[in-house]
Parts: sequence; C-alpha cells; structure tokens
Amino acid sequence: MRQAILSLEESKIREVANAGMGRSDVLPFWFGESDEVTPESVRAAGIASLQAGETFYAHNLGLPELRAAVASYTSRLHGDVLAERIGITSGGVNALIVAMQALIDAGDRVVVVTPVWPNLTAQPRILGADLHCEALEPDADGAWQLDLPRLLAAITRGTKLLVLNSPNNPTGWTLSKAEQESILTRCRETGTWILSDEVYERLYYRGDTASGAAPSFLDIAEPEDRLVVVQSFSKAFLMTGWRLGYLVMPPDMTPQVGKLLEFNTSCAPVFVQRGGLAALAQTESITPRVVTHLRRCRDTLVPLLQAHSGVHTSAAPGGMYAFLRIDGHGDSLQLAKRLVVEAGLGLAPGIAFAPESERWLRWCFASKDVARLGQGVERLANWLARHG
Repeated sequence: MRQAILSLEESKIREVANAGMGRSDVLPFWFGESDEVTPESVRAAGIASLQAGETFYAHNLGLPELRAAVASYTSRLHGDVLAERIGITSGGVNALIVAMQALIDAGDRVVVVTPVWPNLTAQPRILGADLHCEALEPDADGAWQLDLPRLLAAITRGTKLLVLNSPNNPTGWTLSKAEQESILTRCRETGTWILSDEVYERLYYRGDTASGAAPSFLDIAEPEDRLVVVQSFSKAFLMTGWRLGYLVMPPDMTPQVGKLLEFNTSCAPVFVQRGGLAALAQTESITPRVVTHLRRCRDTLVPLLQAHSGVHTSAAPGGMYAFLRIDGHGDSLQLAKRLVVEAGLGLAPGIAFAPESERWLRWCFASKDVARLGQGVERLANWLARHG
C-alpha cells in the first residue's frame, strides 16, 4: 500500500469514543453533531422519495432543482450565486476531498490553519501534498486568534492551496471580514487557491452581519476568483447522517468537478437530495430555532466551566464547541480516556486537531437536553476534586 496511507493516524476522537461506546454511564460529548434528530418534515420528504421509487442514479452534480435551491439560499446570504457554480456532494467531507483532488498535485505546497478538524490536514497528505500548518494562538482567557501577518507571509507564490475552516472546529475562532479581505488580496497576488470550509457559518452568535451568518469569502469574492467554498446540510439542518453537502466554485470548474464526482460517488442519492430540498424550503423555521438553542447551550456550559479554578475556556463566536484547558493536565488523549473511565464524561482530545492543542479538550455542546451539560460539568468538577 501507499506509504501516505500506511502512515495515516486513526482518529483520536474515535479512539476515545470507542472506549466509552455502549456504556450507559457515560455522557458523550465527543462527536461534532447534535443529539437531536432531523426535523420530521425533512425525514418525511426522504421517505416519500423512496416510496415513489426514486432509487436510481441522479446527475453527477445533483438534482437541478436542488442546485437551484442551494444557489437561491446562498444568494440570500451572500449575494448573487448562480446554480452553475453549485455541485451537490455526499456530505461535506466528500466536497472537501473532491475539491482537493481537483486542485492538488503531489508535491504541491498546501497551507492549513490549525487547530482544525483532522480531515483537513489528512486529505492533503493522502494526495501527497507538502503540508505547512499555521497555528492559531490562544489568549489567557482561552480564545484563539489568528496571527494574520504570519499567515500572509506563509502564502507564497509557490503555495497552491490555502485551507481555512471558519467558524472553526474545534476552537470556534471566526475570521473577520477584514481578515478575509487581506487573505483574498494576498491569494490573488500569489495565484493561490482558497478552500474555505464554512459548514458552521449559520451557527454564529455575534449577530454583526446582515444575514446572521458568519462572514464568508463569498461576500467579497468575484465568481472567477480562485475560491472554493464547502458547505454541508449537517449542522444547521440537523442532517449529519444524511451525508449531503455542496461546493460553491468558479463556473469553469463545475463541469470538471462533475467528472470527479462520477469517479468518487457518482452522485448523491435522490432521496437524500429530496430531504435537502425540504430543509431549504423550511430554512427560516429550522435554522433559527437550531441557532437559538445552541446559543443557550453555549451560554449555559461556558460559565459553568469558567466557574472552576484551573479550567480555561471562552464563549466562541461560532460553531458548537467549547474548547477548554485544565491546569496540570498535558496529555489530552490520556486525560480524555481517564474522564471516560473515571468520570463517565466523553470529550474529544485536543491532540486530534493539532500539536498546538495538545493540552486542550473539545466539548460539543449541541445537546437537546441542556440539563445534560450541567450534569457533565458536575462530573468534571467531582473528578477534579479527586484528582486535581
């Protein structure tokens, strides 16, 4: 087998989860998904599609009506986006790997801002890229920030691709419009492509944009810019298991991505796409409710954590995570495993996301029952009282 595959590390999040799965005494907050099921109306659309016999192949780029609906939805948030720039994929992760396959040759220099969901650094490695990571930095309160001048200096004329995730998993860090403008200007100068993972854009709590969504490169870029935006139905529509995502890309790139989709997944299942259409038809009833609830979850969990001496975290502006550090505990993987066994608490280890987040833990606060968050903090507090 290829050495790039043999050298891939297994998910450390899964490693912790495997230690606790099936145990009724563990409160699981390790995975990046809500424990609330997909809205009934969306599920009904998928069921109706299956009952109607829609079990055949679709267009590689997705149902025309779904591409049009995605374009309309994106245009409401970020200005005019035509359907010819949309490609439907089997989840956000499929969108990411297809975009990278389209853009990266072996040996190409790829810059990734970390800490970040591990797929965003693993995928360039799988493709043989020369990976260069630029780290965010935490302040004393646990909020992570970008050293913009350092990132701009790292984007050279030899940099083929810049990969960004904002709002960020796991830190919640979110790019400002001014930062995006500086990055886009620099990438235009160097000819560098931007791959922007914006799957958490609707899970944004500042309310300082007209759309209510986090700042997007689509707000400032031209259609022909070297920009690919990855989106997913998973977070804002509670559709993680459906595996439905999409790409927004330059129009000339779309037919080439259609070819790649044929050789990856052929197409997203029709009944899944029907669910996506139903979700988009109800976005103003589904997504605001989800965001309001997640804000309540965040604003419940973070102060409870901050009340404990030696626990450092901050209220993130976006996403569905609290990223925390506990004084005196440096090995996040072993700490996460101990918390499963000794406290009945399932968190993701920071080392899963980057070396610089080794001392940190990620807590997904997307809980249907907000009281479970308080129960989790109580378990952590009891464990800290025993172990320091």
